[in-house]
Amino acid sequence: MSMAESPEAATGLSSVEYIQHHLTNLSVGEGFWTFHIDTFFFAAILAVLFGLVAKKVGDNLDPDNPKGLQNFLEIILEFVEKQVKDAFAGYNPLIGPLAFTLFVWIFLMNLMDLLPVDLLPWLATFVGIHYLKVVPTANLDTPLALAGSVFALIVFYNIKVKGGLGFIKMFLFHPFAANNIIAKLVLIPVNIVMTIVEELAKPASMGLRLFGNMFAGELIFILIALLPWWIQFLPGGIWAIFHILIISLQAFIFMLLTIVYLSLAHQSMDEGH
Repeated sequence: MSMAESPEAATGLSSVEYIQHHLTNLSVGEGFWTFHIDTFFFAAILAVLFGLVAKKVGDNLDPDNPKGLQNFLEIILEFVEKQVKDAFAGYNPLIGPLAFTLFVWIFLMNLMDLLPVDLLPWLATFVGIHYLKVVPTANLDTPLALAGSVFALIVFYNIKVKGGLGFIKMFLFHPFAANNIIAKLVLIPVNIVMTIVEELAKPASMGLRLFGNMFAGELIFILIALLPWWIQFLPGGIWAIFHILIISLQAFIFMLLTIVYLSLAHQSMDEGH
């Protein structure tokens, strides 16, 4: 989905160089301390845009006659509320707003993948920017940061609900329980390892799933852009339509896993068993 001519003709890059160019972030720093400016910029801009739209709707709220954008946001909000009611045991006023924010924000970041792959990078060259990735969730930093934030909440509520001692007992006596003291002591090392793996797998699976799907989608758009411009429209259009489903599904899965994992964190040790 490039602008017009082939990448080789437009940029003088080979196909491999063209792909590498589009997969390179605008960054500062090196190694672990690399900061991806473009990822942060687009994620922040979309968050601010989301906040401004929500504020505008809130300032002009008409509960008796919802229409337009208010009606659309209420549909999304009702959908999210239903997921929370179905998947979250108990009550926590944070879960609904958190789930709604994650779903909409991730969807907006994913939606950037539908822009023509050369459009914003081409515009950026006019201000001296030669590398630009516009899909924040196609950068591993963003999905892992989101998953890490959810993981911090999981740990917080595990300690808050179970207590400090109960949180430690979760590692000592879960997932394998025993009735006598000798068996409990024998199983403690196994339980510690298994529980650590189980807990760390939660943010890892959330982040890597979102990243993998969005990175693959971005790569396919780049490969389509390598085709002659007069061929791009059919496969690009078909993939874009299909990708809308992927974009929505990944935002939904991340939101739902957040609700489920936080629900598990709110269970006491007795409920967990």
